[in-house]
Amino acid sequence: MKILVVEDTVKLAKYIRQMLEEESYAVDVVGDGVTAERRIMSDSYDVVVLDIMLPEQDGVTTCKAVRKAGNTTPILMLTARGEIEEKIIGLDSGADDYLIKPFVMEELLARLRALLRRPDTIVQDILHVQDVILSAQTHEVTVNEKHLTLTLKEYAILEYLMRQAGTVVTREQLIDHCWDFAYSAFSNITDVYIKQLRHKLGGTHDQYIKTIRGVGYSFIER
Repeated sequence: MKILVVEDTVKLAKYIRQMLEEESYAVDVVGDGVTAERRIMSDSYDVVVLDIMLPEQDGVTTCKAVRKAGNTTPILMLTARGEIEEKIIGLDSGADDYLIKPFVMEELLARLRALLRRPDTIVQDILHVQDVILSAQTHEVTVNEKHLTLTLKEYAILEYLMRQAGTVVTREQLIDHCWDFAYSAFSNITDVYIKQLRHKLGGTHDQYIKTIRGVGYSFIER
């Protein structure tokens, strides 16, 4: 899962990013509305966390712009003011939910999960492919009923591959969904993590994850 955080307060943005990455989300952070609008329209995000008070272009204007362009990415708006008018303005601009600052991280995470469960962004909580079972809620992974210990990045890659089981995932897609935009699509970092995942999953070399030469990978459904 990939999230864009739009927040100009550096300390808060860093904290949100750290907490989300600990939940195995890939996170991009930008600090102004103009850059945010450009990234929402050009990249693929599962959710956007958008502050209202931003330099260059405020969150309401940014939200209206991407909705007018037809982008339906779920948006959770952050506001430092709790007045009902502020909430109405945010929701009327196209935001799916709002959260008042200061907030506890557990509530932000719960609201993000709720957005991902909505009909147009429904995400399965339990993935079961071959004898691999993954819980998106608890981040537990088992193979043949044996618990696997994965790093945050290994988990993120496995979840994405399992959600796309039976189809080919390119290296570019994997990097786009599991890393922030600082990583190059030409990096061999994906090969390193795939090797580690294969080792932990066990079985034969391509029993679970098959390499499609020159393209990417596929999680086998058999």
